[in-house]
Amino acid sequence: MTSPYEIIDPRFRNLIVPSAALEELFSGCRWAEGPVWFADLGCLLFSDIPNERMLRYVPETGAQAGTGSNPGAAISVFRAPSGFANGNTRDREGRLVTCEHGERRVTRTEADGSLTVLASHFEGKRLNSPNDVVVKSDGSIWFSDPTYGILSDYEGYKAEPEQAARRVYRIDPQTGEVSAVVDDFTQPNGLAFSPDERRLYIAESGASHDASVPSQIRVFDVVDGYRLENGRVFCELDCGLPDGFRLDTDGNLWTSAGDGVHCFAPDGTLLGKIRVPQTVANLTFGGPRRNRLFITATRSLYAVHVTATGVQMP
Repeated sequence: MTSPYEIIDPRFRNLIVPSAALEELFSGCRWAEGPVWFADLGCLLFSDIPNERMLRYVPETGAQAGTGSNPGAAISVFRAPSGFANGNTRDREGRLVTCEHGERRVTRTEADGSLTVLASHFEGKRLNSPNDVVVKSDGSIWFSDPTYGILSDYEGYKAEPEQAARRVYRIDPQTGEVSAVVDDFTQPNGLAFSPDERRLYIAESGASHDASVPSQIRVFDVVDGYRLENGRVFCELDCGLPDGFRLDTDGNLWTSAGDGVHCFAPDGTLLGKIRVPQTVANLTFGGPRRNRLFITATRSLYAVHVTATGVQMP
């Protein structure tokens, strides 16, 4: 069997398990996105945006629902309709936080299953279509707001944007106030904090509709816990464009790309790639030891074990 690994820098050898196979766990999505691991429940939630549903993957629990190469695991529908949900994360209390393209909002799922709207407008106007979201240790919620969900009726509802820019926003944990922290992206997408939260990384995915836009991830210094300064290019992709990504505990950045998952060192050096048969949209670390990389790629959910450990999430 052909190895999925491409080693570009020798340091990548210490981050992978050469004998670990890339597993296709489930197939049947139209555009799989937004994976989030629930360690306390031992399951993964992820979005299937065009099918307007969120799915739950539970490893090794019994009969398989759907197709894939792991017959001991189960897939079930977590929520449908989902409001064309895209990115997901957990807050500091372990509650699910979701970006909804269809309703153009960010929501929180409460313990009883009800939804609380966290953000739907900025300066009195509707958001574009919240895309990806992260939660800082102080409880603040940061999310990107490109226009993908209103460009057509495929991933949301076609509409004219009300916002003058595609921004990244911050929701204050005490007041709930929504403030813009970045406004110079063509299409801001995935975002994640460094392990010490002193930096915020943001993907520029505008090349999806404009080839002149560079496929890069930018990084910003987080000042006073709520402002971003000193924006600069962290890395550029050589295949496809960056969408969702995560960091490990050593500060390496693992990002989606056109040919799989690309891993970059903290200094921006490309260390290597994990080749995936389908275009990757997003990924997250999960499993009991946070060393299993779950990958949402077009129609399928994949997973592979690595030696890196993902940054702790609630």
